[in-house]
Amino acid sequence: MKKLGYLLFPLLTLGVGALAGYFAAPGIETIYPLLEKSSLTPPGYVFPIVWTVLYILMGLGLADVVRRRGEGFETAVFLWCMQLVLNFSWSLLFFGFGAYSAALACLIVLWIFIFLMILAFHPISRLAARMQIPYLLWVGFAGYLNWVICQLNP
Repeated sequence: MKKLGYLLFPLLTLGVGALAGYFAAPGIETIYPLLEKSSLTPPGYVFPIVWTVLYILMGLGLADVVRRRGEGFETAVFLWCMQLVLNFSWSLLFFGFGAYSAALACLIVLWIFIFLMILAFHPISRLAARMQIPYLLWVGFAGYLNWVICQLNP
């Protein structure tokens, strides 16, 4: 039964990502193309590919932590849940409301929660912790992109 989490948790994170995408779609299609962006902004097709991989890694990491249930398990799960809520919130703030500065603040808090989650995962499952490193790096890069949008689109 514990191995079922390796399917269910990635599906859960993909579902949250899809829901965020659903609410963000109008802003992605209409407003985002009109914004001044960093020259380092990847082409649009890169984002869904990267986020799909990251959501799968988030889910697999949680599944491994849940299966092992080491010391600090509850904290690790709490941090995982919080980062997912913040991740979803960023999409709404940025694309749904066009609140770019609030979205940047959300991303900073998200980055901190991802970092804390990695620290909480590490004693339980080093593999689960390492699987979150690309996510931490991507959110850091997203923070830079968000900051540039704030600067270029006052």
